[in-house]
Amino acid sequence: MKFAPLAVIALSLSSAAFAAQSVELSSKIQVERTVTVAGKQRTVLADPKPVFPGDRLLITINYRNATGKPVSDFVVNNPVPAAVQFTGEASPGVLVSVDGGRSFGPLATLKVRKADGTLRAAQPIDVTHLRWVLAGAMAPGASGSVNFHGVVR
Repeated sequence: MKFAPLAVIALSLSSAAFAAQSVELSSKIQVERTVTVAGKQRTVLADPKPVFPGDRLLITINYRNATGKPVSDFVVNNPVPAAVQFTGEASPGVLVSVDGGRSFGPLATLKVRKADGTLRAAQPIDVTHLRWVLAGAMAPGASGSVNFHGVVR
């Protein structure tokens, strides 16, 4: 069984999320594992050491206003790493791209051109980038996070 190097996934995330220079970003990847506790199965988050095709991931992008003044209309852009397939699950307000980050919208409104030139409805597997637009002002020192789920290819 092949495993996806976590470093490749992490590098894709850390180099891609961006925002105003005054906002600090960090990302965290966790793998969702099913364990049996007292005879009952439950899902837990664990360090992804290593990950295998089919493993389900929770990818969290944390942000913090590191300035002494409010930051307005903050945007987080994040590509879906090549080793990960987006599942369609993400924090509220997510916009997605199926064209390499050139345009964004709700998944249900996007189309993908097939090889024969016809269009079809975009699916989670087509998503290349995610975007969250956090409207309004973020107070000095304020922080938060957005997240999405993926599956290791």
